[in-house]
Amino acid sequence: MAEPSPLLELRQISAHYDRIPALRSLDLTLDKGATGCLIGANGAGKTTALSTIAGTHALTSGEIHFAGERIDTLSADRRVSRGIALIPEGRGIFARLTVDENLRLGAYSRSDRGAIAADREHVFTLLPRLHDRLHQVAGTLSGGEQQMLAIGRALLSKPTLLLLDEPSMGLAPLIVERIYALIRTIAAEGIGILLVEQNAHLALEVADQAWVMESGRITLNGAAAELRKDPRVRSAYLGG
Repeated sequence: MAEPSPLLELRQISAHYDRIPALRSLDLTLDKGATGCLIGANGAGKTTALSTIAGTHALTSGEIHFAGERIDTLSADRRVSRGIALIPEGRGIFARLTVDENLRLGAYSRSDRGAIAADREHVFTLLPRLHDRLHQVAGTLSGGEQQMLAIGRALLSKPTLLLLDEPSMGLAPLIVERIYALIRTIAAEGIGILLVEQNAHLALEVADQAWVMESGRITLNGAAAELRKDPRVRSAYLGG
């Protein structure tokens, strides 16, 4: 059987904040069509890893390859055009703009109007609440609705890789269930996902691949189903 083709490869990447190392010679390979998760304590470097992939934080050294192309020399907007979409911690919506205006900004890098219109309709099929709130100011939405808007806006960039940073943060359990059902649906459509999530139970349930980060390094990695059984992961992140 042929080996899965990688969608994303991080090759010995390092990154700093001023002189403080945040990532230390990180290696990671996410397969095409797979969902991966990064778990670890606060300050482990998970958010920085997503930021370096998206191009919003600079590498100190190493290489990032996406769909067979080296991209660490590209600007963040060019990475969006290549198919990478980041939903940052805190959602990153434009609070003073309407839902419709936020969604239109999601497709700013595209010129295929007919396809954009079709993708909008698909987003409304996945997230009908957004259609109901189309002319509402985004900052007045509930936390769950804002997370849905952030996901819908990202989908309109036509990503092949979706980077999700703490999608369950601050949300009620029922809303978290809906968000994770949506993540599973997106993954089933063939979009690769790399997820950062404090709730390791959720992350490891939805993921195919997983990496444990500590102090900017990956200390464990493998199939998510196997890491769920690992006594070190169970003790540190799953409550025993």
